[in-house]
Amino acid sequence: MASILATSSYLLCIASLCVASYLLSLPNVHAEQSESTASFTITNDFIEINSTTEGTIQSLHIPKADLLFDVIGNTDQNGNLLTISIQRKPELQNLYHDLELHKGSHDAVFIYPSFTQAAYERGGFYDFYRNNCDSSCLTVPIPNKVNGFQSSSIFGAWALKLLNYSYVKDQDVDQNPDILKQYKRVIVLHNEYVTKKEFDAITSHPDVIFLYPNALYAEVQANYSTNTITLVNGHGYPDSTIKNGFGWQYDNSKYEYNVDCNNWNFYMAGNYTMLNCYPEFKILHSEQLIRSLQLQDPADLIDDLANWLRYPNDPSAVTELLSDYDVQGKHVPYWVSNSANLVINSEITKSDFANMIQYLNDQNLLN
Repeated sequence: MASILATSSYLLCIASLCVASYLLSLPNVHAEQSESTASFTITNDFIEINSTTEGTIQSLHIPKADLLFDVIGNTDQNGNLLTISIQRKPELQNLYHDLELHKGSHDAVFIYPSFTQAAYERGGFYDFYRNNCDSSCLTVPIPNKVNGFQSSSIFGAWALKLLNYSYVKDQDVDQNPDILKQYKRVIVLHNEYVTKKEFDAITSHPDVIFLYPNALYAEVQANYSTNTITLVNGHGYPDSTIKNGFGWQYDNSKYEYNVDCNNWNFYMAGNYTMLNCYPEFKILHSEQLIRSLQLQDPADLIDDLANWLRYPNDPSAVTELLSDYDVQGKHVPYWVSNSANLVINSEITKSDFANMIQYLNDQNLLN
């Protein structure tokens, strides 16, 4: 019998991320945004997610055989979906051994977006945005446990934790920004709402992967004596013209509503690695996406540079190179080869090369 939840959102509840399998509980759900609805279906053979965001309808149908983890629906006597659990598949232990980090590894850490979870809770920021309450809704409690949903990238957090990735929460970084310096790589999820301290700690780290778009979008201020956060700037507040509250030039929120991720691609933006879609469900069944998180260069930049140097007039080589910078074009001037060789030989930084490609694009010199 199919397990179906037809609501405006779904809520995932777990006490902590430190367990072998994770459970999400679905009662009392509410809309993440007024423009967004979602339904979740689980059968013995597939899971299906139907979502409508800002008028865009997207349906994801994923055979269970393709999933890297068991996603199990738990129903009441009438077949209504009450909870969902996610755990390792016994038959994939060798794969997990290949994909996972060693326990206690400092190679990578992900940041669970607890402030974003708080912002989307009932009586929070989105009730204010929808004019359902006054500015009192712009101060909300910091959650003391993970009650996540799609907007707080809960499936991504679960998948990484099941593979032994270390994690910290927003408040951990805000209270101790140096905590990120312990790790070689920082993986940012949908950390849409962060403090200025957290923003600075993330953007100053030398190796950051923004696995979800729309991160670092609005500034909040934390008050640990009252255990609350308050919206300060961004997301149309306090002025409707304000989008990114930090004025961050690498904001990639335009990809937030691409949830199928069929043509996912990592690209370089400045010194950061970013993904061109919202991988909340893709991460459940894309082995290559997970493997990319451990590559030295997830954007395949060096390989694409070398390929373009070999075949500078090959349209596919040009496309692959420019996609590493989220840029479209038909031609790269051959003199760029000098700088490409400098990048390969580590004589200039990838960020320097990215700035040059962006300049050529701005000057319409790639067509």
